[in-house]
Amino acid sequence: MNELLPRLSLRTRLSLIYGSLFLVTGAVLLALMYFQTSSAIAKGFTVQSSGPLNNVAGEGPQGLVVTGDPTLGGNVMATRQQLSSQIDTRKGEVLHQLLQDSLIAMALLGLLAVVLGYIVAGRMMRPLKKVTRTARRLSESNLHERISLDGPKDEIRELADTFDAMLDRLDRAFDAQRRFVANASHELRTPLTINRAVLEVALASRRSPQETKVLAETLLSTTERHERLIEGLLLLAKSERELRTKVPVSLPEIVRGALDQIGDLPEQAEVDVGAELVEAVTVGDPVLLERCVANLVENAVKYNHQGGDVRITTGLMAGSPVLHVENTGPRVAAYEIETIFEPFRRLRPDRADRVGSAKGAGLGLSIVQAIVRAHGGGIEVFPRDDGGLSVTVLLKPANQLAPRLAVTAPA
Repeated sequence: MNELLPRLSLRTRLSLIYGSLFLVTGAVLLALMYFQTSSAIAKGFTVQSSGPLNNVAGEGPQGLVVTGDPTLGGNVMATRQQLSSQIDTRKGEVLHQLLQDSLIAMALLGLLAVVLGYIVAGRMMRPLKKVTRTARRLSESNLHERISLDGPKDEIRELADTFDAMLDRLDRAFDAQRRFVANASHELRTPLTINRAVLEVALASRRSPQETKVLAETLLSTTERHERLIEGLLLLAKSERELRTKVPVSLPEIVRGALDQIGDLPEQAEVDVGAELVEAVTVGDPVLLERCVANLVENAVKYNHQGGDVRITTGLMAGSPVLHVENTGPRVAAYEIETIFEPFRRLRPDRADRVGSAKGAGLGLSIVQAIVRAHGGGIEVFPRDDGGLSVTVLLKPANQLAPRLAVTAPA
């Protein structure tokens, strides 16, 4: 029973509780009535005798008849026993009929109590349904919407008011985040752009000594790394926000665009990249989806070995667009899968670390996860037996929501 009840809705559980309470109290009331009626009948129906047979009197239910010839005399004791037997039989019939009728009435009233309880519970839970509908509609773009529940100031009204207050805080927090991202985009990029320009001028100048050019090249490389880090942070912040663009997107086209983005990176790393692209259409932001695929492919190429492979496939799984990226490379422990999506997390061949890697800023997979979640999809990652990772991204089809996959590791 305990395992079944959690599967039922709150309204159904309340209805069953109402009906059960009615049946329990009805059963108690029926038992009391039965015993009281039995006691009253036992006291009210007696057989008395005094003297001859014609003085034998029976006080019992209507229709009770005692036969005998008073002129002939008779056995008083036998007549009394006959009368008592008939009275006991009729008392049993009356109690049995009472019990039967009461049980039928209680069953019908119990069923009626469940139906009425279901209706009453539905009316009582209307405010909760309003809270639920509002919560489902809410997103970053309409956090200004409020429940504004009317009615008595009871527990449900208090819950709705608390929810509205929470929405106020979230609205202010999201607004502050948007302003911060916009300001950081300008304030962080501008000085780096100036530094890059100064360093490039110094490198291009013939009057700059060789030592200055070596220093400028080092600083320019550091500046490029900082630019990539800032771009990654800004893209991560943008990916975690609600999508502004939602258009039909072909996964094969996205993969081809992502391969164009990474350019000759596979050739430089001496990694073979192959693609088997089957048409699958999702819905979302093409720019973010292309960045998602590019990050997955870049990660598969960078964390690989010379002569390794990267295989990209697209298609449909249970009617939903799916992207699969698989690569060779160093072995990855299963316990590290849960942490590779953390920002600034980098996997080394020997261990996972947050610093000391020149392969990237450690934001690639964090951005992938944020983009997939923003598109209502799911991502599943597990290590391959012979090294490398297998990543499956399940996205939202153009006509329905995609099921969400948790980030899991094989048992």
